Amino acid sequence: MKHSWQVSQRAAARIQLELRKNVIPEDRFAIINTVAGVDVSYPAHRACTRAAVVVLDINSLVQIDSALAQRKTSFPYIPGLLSFREIPAILDAFARIGKNPDLLLCDGHGLAHPRRFGLACHIGVLLDIPTIGVAKSLLTGEHEQLDQPRGSFQPLLDEDQVIGAVVRTRTSVRPVYVSVGHRISLETAVEFVLQCSPRYRLPEPIRSAHRLSSSKPDLHPPTSG
Repeated sequence: MKHSWQVSQRAAARIQLELRKNVIPEDRFAIINTVAGVDVSYPAHRACTRAAVVVLDINSLVQIDSALAQRKTSFPYIPGLLSFREIPAILDAFARIGKNPDLLLCDGHGLAHPRRFGLACHIGVLLDIPTIGVAKSLLTGEHEQLDQPRGSFQPLLDEDQVIGAVVRTRTSVRPVYVSVGHRISLETAVEFVLQCSPRYRLPEPIRSAHRLSSSKPDLHPPTSG
């Protein structure tokens, strides 16, 4: 399923439409022992893309492994095509961890995307890992008003199609937008997001990856890709 990352906007959209055929929106995994979070930052005035992967024990949420990678940013910021900007560096980071996790949480959307193939779907399909999209803001879709207690959720709808869920991970705090990435059902995705968010709005794997991606100095030049 490899493809070029140096493509036009139109070609990138075509790649998304083709690869989305491989998304499995149901539970296809064994025992989940480890969960990873990925996050991307842009130091040096967005001239380079820095990606972090942090692997945690699913039960204790204690860190097991981590990796950091950066490369020159080679794709513009275009809503709906974020994966073409971020995934090359994310794949570099994954190549540096000892073992792929059993579950992956991405700071971005999965099926809750105009072409039903957001960042979480793209990574999940390429790595063939059960993957969940957890986004901080809405990209597409509508939902009913959400109750305030932690654990409340509402389906995220695009016309009559359920494309995700709006989930309250902390009482009276803004919700997150959860959607299927790959090899997991929406119901199970919501359960895992709540399990991984015992204290804060964002799941701990994503918070840990964000700390790593945003706090490290430039230790070496980015790869050119």
